[in-house]
Amino acid sequence: MAVETLTFGCRLNAYEGEVMKAEAEKAGLDNAIIINTCAVTAEAVKQAKQAVRKARRENPAARIIVTGCAAQTEARSFGDMDEVDLVIGNADKLKAESYQPMVFGTSLNDKVQVNDIMSVRETAGHLIEGMDGRTRAFVQVQNGCDHRCTFCIIPFGRGPSRSVPMGLVVEQIKTLVGNGVSEVVLTGVDITSYGPDLPGAPTLGRLVQSILRHVPDLPRLRISSIDSIEADPALYEAMPDKRVMPHLHLSLQSGDDMILKRMKRRHLRDDALGVIAKLRTLRPDIVFGADIIAGFPTETEEMFANSMNFISEAGLTYIHAFPYSPRPGTPAARMPQVAKGIARKRAALLREAGERQFIALAQSLIGRTESVLMERGGVGRTEQFVPVRLDGIAAGQLLPVRITGMDGQRLIGEPLRAAA
Repeated sequence: MAVETLTFGCRLNAYEGEVMKAEAEKAGLDNAIIINTCAVTAEAVKQAKQAVRKARRENPAARIIVTGCAAQTEARSFGDMDEVDLVIGNADKLKAESYQPMVFGTSLNDKVQVNDIMSVRETAGHLIEGMDGRTRAFVQVQNGCDHRCTFCIIPFGRGPSRSVPMGLVVEQIKTLVGNGVSEVVLTGVDITSYGPDLPGAPTLGRLVQSILRHVPDLPRLRISSIDSIEADPALYEAMPDKRVMPHLHLSLQSGDDMILKRMKRRHLRDDALGVIAKLRTLRPDIVFGADIIAGFPTETEEMFANSMNFISEAGLTYIHAFPYSPRPGTPAARMPQVAKGIARKRAALLREAGERQFIALAQSLIGRTESVLMERGGVGRTEQFVPVRLDGIAAGQLLPVRITGMDGQRLIGEPLRAAA
């Protein structure tokens, strides 16, 4: 066994898992398992520890390395596990030297290599190609978060917000396009906070415009999750460009004003609806997804109904709903809690509402011709990220497809031509 990675949590974590694997192999590490943890909920930490124990049982001779947000926020608890050989903090997990075989120590102080993440002031750019069947590349443009939502411990796992210089991002994307990548996804912890730490204080919108201007051969540029209240004028200006994919995921969290205030979010319900309406005016084909927490402390049935109604009112088609789980060390954990069973039931109802909206979107595409980028396993994605099943088309091809029907959660299509 060379180096294996097991990643929990967000898309950025998945991206970083690929970087870590490459850096560890560059350092000469082998017979090792890197477990890249998530700290967003107590349940996520529990799952990571279960994964550590399982990895040791199944690979008794392997080196077990734990890193990621939970390793940063709970370094000592992972270091106390007999199954763990090394704990690396978020500040150092993307550096090859962190994985050199000689860094493995025998004492607890040796094996816990976690520094103060709040002192980190720079984010290096890393180039990862082909996470989705060598068709889509993820470029990290930002890391960390300066906000203090009452439910979230991630700022203490990721550190302060910091940005990758625009010139480096553009050069990375040029390289990717030169290597045949058709779609680039801009990713980070809070990408709409991009830029104030850089010379000239650029914004996410200015970065997007720079990419479109300086990489004219890039077919598709996709933006990952955004905080709607931070969308800047330049981002609105860029949205009508057809190379910007008409699909945005909003960090919404709730559709009720009182809950949003108790979460210490910086937007209210009408703010989010206003952003959605403005973007739809600029880009009528755009679709939206959202993160929504169900059963946040003090959430009543009426407050929950506001979140349910928001899904239809805003026309959301991709819902990432999950029941609130108290995270020790956060203000929300000290608030009056909603019963876990109620929170789980509400999350299920949110997901069902989102699925109905998604089915309606997918059905509306039947009979149309859509641009589809093929991934692995005979599945591609439309510009709005709707999956399409196509037989006999290799991953990486970008081609027009006539949508003929649906099969479960996927569309069925017929290619109009083979890609060049």
